[in-house]
Amino acid sequence: MKSKIINMAERIKDAEDKLLETLFASSPVADDGFSARVVRKLRRRQWLRRLILPTAAAIGGTIAFKPLAGLIATLSSLSALIPQDAVIATTGIIPHMQTVTLGVLLLAVCLLGMRLLEE
Repeated sequence: MKSKIINMAERIKDAEDKLLETLFASSPVADDGFSARVVRKLRRRQWLRRLILPTAAAIGGTIAFKPLAGLIATLSSLSALIPQDAVIATTGIIPHMQTVTLGVLLLAVCLLGMRLLEE
C-alpha cells in the first residue's frame, strides 16, 4: 500500500517546481573543456602535495645525517663517564648505550615510516 502523502506531494507542483524541472531537463551548458582543465589542475596539485613531504623529509634527513652521527658518537663516548661500579652492578639489566641509541633511532624511523604510509 502506497502512502497518500507521497502521492500527493508528487502531484502538487507549484511554479518553482515546474521551473526547476525545466531547468534540469535542459541540455548541459557547454564549457569548452573548462571542467577538464580544472580537474587536471587539481590532480596535478594533489600529486605535487603527495611528493613534496617525502622529498622534504629526504632532503632534511640528508642534511641532518652528519650532525646526528656526531651526536650519537658523543652520546656513546659519554657512556664512558659512568662509574664502573654502576656498570658492573647493572650489566645484566641495562643494555649497552649503542644498543639503546640504535633502538631509539629504529623506533623513530618506524614511526616516521608509518606516518608516511598512511598518506
